Amino acid sequence: MSNIHPTAVIQPGARIGADVKIGPFVFVEAPAVIGDGCVLDSHAAVVGHTTLGDGCHLHTGAVVGGEPQDLGYKGEVSYVRIGKRCTIREYVTIHRGTKPDTVTEVGDDCFLMALVHLAHNVKLGNRVIIANGTMLGGYVEIGDRAFISGSVTVHQFVKIGRLAMVGGAAGLSKDVPPFCLVQSMGRNIVAGLNVVGMRRGGITPDERKAIKDAFRTLYQGGMNVHQALEVLRGLFTSGPAAEFASFIEQAHRGICRFAASPEADQDEQA
Repeated sequence: MSNIHPTAVIQPGARIGADVKIGPFVFVEAPAVIGDGCVLDSHAAVVGHTTLGDGCHLHTGAVVGGEPQDLGYKGEVSYVRIGKRCTIREYVTIHRGTKPDTVTEVGDDCFLMALVHLAHNVKLGNRVIIANGTMLGGYVEIGDRAFISGSVTVHQFVKIGRLAMVGGAAGLSKDVPPFCLVQSMGRNIVAGLNVVGMRRGGITPDERKAIKDAFRTLYQGGMNVHQALEVLRGLFTSGPAAEFASFIEQAHRGICRFAASPEADQDEQA
């Protein structure tokens, strides 16, 4: 049985699952769907065609499903879909797609800290963590288990690969390959490999070695990206290193450059 505070406003047509807790002054607009076991703290708002998966927790003041901040948006029906067991902290804003029938999508088990902003048509994989005050522009895509530190700004259409880690206050207008570590307070600078993240993500020692070889081929092999890709295609046909190469091949915005730093030394123990 759900527990709904008497000051909450639930529009007719909104669907509320079982065992949901809705706090004071929450607003749920029709036809939003709230999954089983969700918790909506005071002053949270779920609007439009938004679906919250089971077990999500929206903290105070979070707004999910608001209209996109896009002058081209004309009120068409579009969507936000949030996966299961996501934590959305205070005053996070997640906007719905800007084109008809398009989606802003968050995977399962994601953790968005206070004041994070996801613009229209953003796509997050599973178990993504984004720290306080980070802003993602429209159509940004982030792979599974990536970690984005606080106060990061990400330009529209940028892609960040699986198990990448982005340092605090970085600015990104280029794609970040999977497994890479982006320098704090840098702009489009890869500092090395996220070895700790790879270990925690179940990447085996042999796979980590292959990723390291792929990284060195791309960034330290004295070749341009096209030449490096030809070598990578020949060396790696499966596994995470092949995933690394495939990401590079599809990076239409270009990729972050490499600049050696003390952080890069951590990959020596891979």
